[in-house]
Amino acid sequence: MPRSKPAPKPKSLSRRFFDRPVLEVAPDLIGATLTVGSCGGRIVEVEAYHHTDPAAHSYIGPTPRNAVMFGPPGVVYVYRSYGMHWCMNFVCEAEGSASAVLLRAIEPTAGLALMRRRRGVAEERALCSGPGKLCQALGISIAHNGMAIDAAPFALAAREDDVAVVRGTRIGITKAVEKPWRFGLKGSAFLSKPFR
Repeated sequence: MPRSKPAPKPKSLSRRFFDRPVLEVAPDLIGATLTVGSCGGRIVEVEAYHHTDPAAHSYIGPTPRNAVMFGPPGVVYVYRSYGMHWCMNFVCEAEGSASAVLLRAIEPTAGLALMRRRRGVAEERALCSGPGKLCQALGISIAHNGMAIDAAPFALAAREDDVAVVRGTRIGITKAVEKPWRFGLKGSAFLSKPFR
């Protein structure tokens, strides 16, 4: 009886993946799998921010807060939102471009017990359905700012199948609100907010 071949391991995404236009990287992240230590899941929602975009932190130029955005692609940019929540971004494009993809939601698939403890909620759909929630669930803080996405504790694997990606306007901003730079997995129950 022939032995079945093991399932191929998903392709890891390196920092080179992010050395492209941010509007190409963002939709390509939908369906990819992100883990931080033992916790993670499938990316189901992101937003793109370009340095020419008034809603981007880098629009005003380099500051101590946004300095990582001006560095090389494929590193993590972490910032505090409303003085309460950490938010995680992946820096994209050539060094100095200062463009990034904000992670808005993941479908949790690994380390759910730890994520539930960190978040203090049991409902699976509530664990990572927002940028602050997913950072809390994954244990992300300013200590991760500037770390490479292809080195521990991070692991990022390419999506294994074609996925239907939907597009819409970004959430919770007051500038450049008309830009359709939010991307999500069509029909996902784990989005931070449904697409119209």
